[in-house]
Amino acid sequence: MNKKSLAKTTLRHILLITVSFFMVYPILWMFFSSFKPNNEIFSTTNLIPKTWTFEHYLSSFGPDAPMNFGPMFLYSFLISIVVVVGSIFSSTLTGFAFARLRFTPRKFFIGFMFGTMMLPIQVVMIPQYIIFNKLNLVNSFTPLMLPSFLGVTPFFIYLMVQFIRGIPKDLDEAALIDGCSTFRMFTTVILPLAKPAIVTMSIFAFYWTWNDFFGQLIYLSNPEKFTVSLGLSMFMTNLGESQYGSLFAMSILSVVPVFVIFLFFQRHLTEGIATHGLKG
Repeated sequence: MNKKSLAKTTLRHILLITVSFFMVYPILWMFFSSFKPNNEIFSTTNLIPKTWTFEHYLSSFGPDAPMNFGPMFLYSFLISIVVVVGSIFSSTLTGFAFARLRFTPRKFFIGFMFGTMMLPIQVVMIPQYIIFNKLNLVNSFTPLMLPSFLGVTPFFIYLMVQFIRGIPKDLDEAALIDGCSTFRMFTTVILPLAKPAIVTMSIFAFYWTWNDFFGQLIYLSNPEKFTVSLGLSMFMTNLGESQYGSLFAMSILSVVPVFVIFLFFQRHLTEGIATHGLKG
């Protein structure tokens, strides 16, 4: 590498590092602020705390805490995991039916599904809330988990349809010749090959459910059933008195599961979006 190429490479890396630092700086500031006393958070411009404290983390857990985030994290994990399972169940079955089976109203249902993708989520929530309210299921976790088993996220179905369409139909014919039923072909041939799409769908389902605030705010009114998203909003009071230290600490902890999942499954996330079925 000559001096001119080395200088370009060095300048490019310096520019990328600088831009990355400015992008990550708000997260770094929130992280270090979670270890500062409340009177030091906004009184100094120093990034590193002068006095380190773990009070904001410790005071948010335990039965004596003003807001116990232990159950909130448990409820968020429970809802997110159930939604992931429900999304896989409904989207894989529906996607297989649209991509492989031939039945009369198939094109109508596919068009209807694409039409629902154009609707804002706020519009869909109104009739959903009316239904769950009449069933006396409001203020429970059921409205947050049950829709995932009914295929209410058309993007996941679309993702599965496109991926399954990329799987060669020769495999289906070979399975049928060997005596496989349609359902067994789905479980033994299609599902294993659709693993990248399933992982991608699971990551998105977990992200969207974990970070969901609007839906949980509508259906949950009992503070004992609050999730992490609702718990964080409780730090901001109407009187202007906000517990910023505890807010930053719990915000950092709420980001950890999302960051860990992305760190370990980012390769599958890319494969699920960029590839379709098998490569020739």
